[in-house]
Amino acid sequence: MLSFHKAVESDFSAVNELIIANLQSNVGLVENIGHYIVGSGGKRLRPVVVLLSALASGYQGKQHLTMAAVIEFIHTATLLHDDVVDVSALRRGRETANNQWGNAPSVLVGDFIYSRAFQMLVDVGDMPIMGVIADATNLISEGEVQQMGNAGNSAIDEATYYEVIYRKTAKLFEAAARIGAMLAAEEADLFVGDSAILDARTDAMAAYGKHLGLAFQIADDVLDYQGDSQSIGKNVGDDLAEGKMTLPLIHARDHLDDQKKQLICSAIESKSAEHFEKILAAVRQSSSLEYSVTQAQEQAELAKQSLAQMPESDFKEVLSDLADFAVSRIV
Repeated sequence: MLSFHKAVESDFSAVNELIIANLQSNVGLVENIGHYIVGSGGKRLRPVVVLLSALASGYQGKQHLTMAAVIEFIHTATLLHDDVVDVSALRRGRETANNQWGNAPSVLVGDFIYSRAFQMLVDVGDMPIMGVIADATNLISEGEVQQMGNAGNSAIDEATYYEVIYRKTAKLFEAAARIGAMLAAEEADLFVGDSAILDARTDAMAAYGKHLGLAFQIADDVLDYQGDSQSIGKNVGDDLAEGKMTLPLIHARDHLDDQKKQLICSAIESKSAEHFEKILAAVRQSSSLEYSVTQAQEQAELAKQSLAQMPESDFKEVLSDLADFAVSRIV
């Protein structure tokens, strides 16, 4: 078990039990696909962020368990939908649900898991937190549509890249971290809370989540050109085949001669990984992987700096370690 899981071991187990319990359905296919996707591995970083954020903020209650499960359900639903949109065959080293059951069942079970998350939110009955989740899911959807619209566009710049990955990935990390701190702030405000301090800590945790999410996504994008199918859980070169202009390619395009630039642009525009090895060589020649690793490390450092507002605790240290872990896969 990874150290950040061990730090919240009992809570993490309780969250897993909540996840399984809330996949219950009278429709067998819903349970089959639901259990398949949640049982397919993954580190469940987003629910861990909820737990660590709440505990680092001094939360004493139990609602962080439900909120962690809600965050994981939202993430799981997006994975089901993403794999359909991307026509993916491999996720976390296993066959995707859409590859096994088809697109329609995967989309519909994704819808079920989304709606179950909001049922759980209603049970919690916290309107400010509902607002955070509603805003996050809306922005995630926009990010996915934006990424789909950008597919095959070789002119995407860094600013657009960061806008997309903030929406589709970092926003949910941001929401997870904010919610944990919000629970603690609401609890403290009932007793002796200083609202200015509580608000500052909530904003600090949200900033932590944002930068953690950006670091995590940049690292994922590097792995598509640096890893292998077994280690990254998907086919190497998938981003290229899907016409996604990620940070390593953007940097390479802007720092290579016209011939190699055209090689990259043509591959993106045709959504083809046919010349993946040549493009990989070009990416390495331009030091674009090193550049992207540096950008991920900078985001991880910003995440750690955001923790300065938080009181000292073992949970704060684990949050800092989690930021290091986000980029450890590529260094």
